[in-house]
Amino acid sequence: MKLLIVTGGTGGHIYPALALADCAMQRWKDAEILFIGNDDRMEAKEIPAHGYAFSALHTSGFSGSLWHKGKAFMQMLIAKGQAKKIIKQFQPDVVIGFGGYVSAPVMLAASSLGISTMIHEQNSIVGAANRLVMGKVDAIVTCYEKCNEVFHGNVRLLGNPRATLAAQTPFDEAYFLSLGLSPAKRTVLIVMGSLGSTSVNEVMKDALVAIPEGIQVLYVSGRNNYEEMKDCFDNPDIHVVDYVRTLSILDHIDLLVCRAGATTIAELSAKGIASILIPSPYVAHNHQYFNAMQLCEQGAALMIEEKDLCADTLNAKMHELLDDPLRLADVAACAKKMGKPNAADDMLRWIEQLKR
Repeated sequence: MKLLIVTGGTGGHIYPALALADCAMQRWKDAEILFIGNDDRMEAKEIPAHGYAFSALHTSGFSGSLWHKGKAFMQMLIAKGQAKKIIKQFQPDVVIGFGGYVSAPVMLAASSLGISTMIHEQNSIVGAANRLVMGKVDAIVTCYEKCNEVFHGNVRLLGNPRATLAAQTPFDEAYFLSLGLSPAKRTVLIVMGSLGSTSVNEVMKDALVAIPEGIQVLYVSGRNNYEEMKDCFDNPDIHVVDYVRTLSILDHIDLLVCRAGATTIAELSAKGIASILIPSPYVAHNHQYFNAMQLCEQGAALMIEEKDLCADTLNAKMHELLDDPLRLADVAACAKKMGKPNAADDMLRWIEQLKR
């Protein structure tokens, strides 16, 4: 099996693509995988660092002035021609797009060459690149039913490949202990992404003072905020770190306070973890809010919008769950019900059917 995967821009596009590639290598021992991405975004370093072949294109989004949009359009036309050359040389069985503006010219090139195509939409709000190519592809994979408002045709709700990676990752007790945590205590994990959030950090300084007795907290400040936050709490049950291997400890997390990115939600639902979601308001089309709403409507999470976030609102939500074990368990069960731990395997089976 030869797969060409195009992805780029943010971790929300890149890490699900890498998870699918890893599962493909396990499924087909003779698999050949080539990635395409932008030459100046994080995929240019991240994908080769994971050991995969990478070809670079240069594209940009259609935002800003009319001149910038025209420039982006010309870049896309050039990238489509370059993608055709790469596809003809590599001769993939299937081309899979995970979003980011770099994916549009590659998917259009593959379609024009008669290659089987699949796109994956991680969020509840369909991204611009996937909107552009959705009428040209053979298969569409979604993570939320809300996407059916936009997508039509050969669409399947299979989930995010990161869910499969989460489901397969075992609890690392030695790592858990190295963080200063006790397996005998209920654990709250608070994480706002690799860089953290300055605005959320300010709230945490006050909110964690009132953490319920007997609860331990692992607060991931992010690398940019660690020095500021590491000595803020005079409580031996509050542990501040700059980074954590989240998947290695999820099996012992009772409550997760986090953003509502596609990857995070895929992982917590695959494991069945109750959460308080604080959607980032700084993302395209406010898609994290709509991601969070999909869980809240099913009783699978609580949500606080950042504009409403303060020590009182966060404490109220945490006590709502931590003081009521039955409610906490019910939210976790609803999250588990929404999980798609077989997402990668289901996608790979469909890819086998698409191979011409």
